[in-house]
Amino acid sequence: MRPTTPPSLEDILEMAEDAFAAIPVELREMVRGTAILVEEVADDELATEMGLDSAWELTGLYRGTPLTQKSVLDAPAAPDTILLFREPILLEWIETGEDLFRLIRNVVIHEIGHHFGLSDEDIDRLENED
Repeated sequence: MRPTTPPSLEDILEMAEDAFAAIPVELREMVRGTAILVEEVADDELATEMGLDSAWELTGLYRGTPLTQKSVLDAPAAPDTILLFREPILLEWIETGEDLFRLIRNVVIHEIGHHFGLSDEDIDRLENED
């Protein structure tokens, strides 16, 4: 039986945590301490900052210092965070028919790529390699 209500913030977070737990342990260890948070939708200010026409275009965001820019000499900062945006994810899910767990996993993996300092183009290229 199909659910009659859309997945909640907590449902999306649970799927994101399951996706994170399913990535290879070596990779998971390299992003240890990264928090995963879920919000409804990015605000317009963030969308503008990201160069987007609409906040609805943003399904996820990595906040923190990429590993390529970190130094042991840096003062401790706030923990790195992967933000997922529930409503844009659900919209993409509806528009594409993609499996919701797979879609969330892809967003999580994409944002982990940013943790390693990869650009969107680098991540897209890696995702499309066979």
